[in-house]
Amino acid sequence: MLITFEGTEGCGKSTLIRNLSLKLQSLKIPHVVTREPGGSAVAEQIRALILHHEMDPLTELFLYEAARAEHFKKTVLPALQSGQWVLCDRFTDSTLAYQGFARGLDTGMIEKLNHMATGRRKPDLTFFLDLPVEEGLARAQDPNKFEKAGIAFQKKVRKGFLHSIRKDQKRFRVLRVKNKTPEQVCQAALRVLGDFL
Repeated sequence: MLITFEGTEGCGKSTLIRNLSLKLQSLKIPHVVTREPGGSAVAEQIRALILHHEMDPLTELFLYEAARAEHFKKTVLPALQSGQWVLCDRFTDSTLAYQGFARGLDTGMIEKLNHMATGRRKPDLTFFLDLPVEEGLARAQDPNKFEKAGIAFQKKVRKGFLHSIRKDQKRFRVLRVKNKTPEQVCQAALRVLGDFL
């Protein structure tokens, strides 16, 4: 299974993935933890460019898709083919939300590029961690240009995610994380995963 984790900045994706990985280890379920942008040697170098340099939105999009193509071929696909689960921190829905809805690029073009980079492979399951953007930005711990873009930008990003959820309700599970401990969020995700175990 390819399981992706989406949300605005500071929503707790990385913590949830870490906690879920520990639970899957205890259940002896082979899996890989990865992230976008990044997740392979070349893609990690592209990540450093994207997150810390201002650039034209189209340049940013192409770099994301280049990193995704490399990551998918070198990390995601081999793991899936060997029977492992893949837990991925961000995937194609983030590109639609950030570069489409927040940056204003054509969403149809982004969807085509996403399909090209992944061979049309969609996640089997996507968790969206829903937290008010103001709270997320206050607790975000990975300084990058998207956090610095501020609340109005993150509200556009959130709108993009909600659009994707409406379009593909079967794939998404919304986890409301406001006032929840990391363990409570993890237990909620495990209840969803119980259908697949």
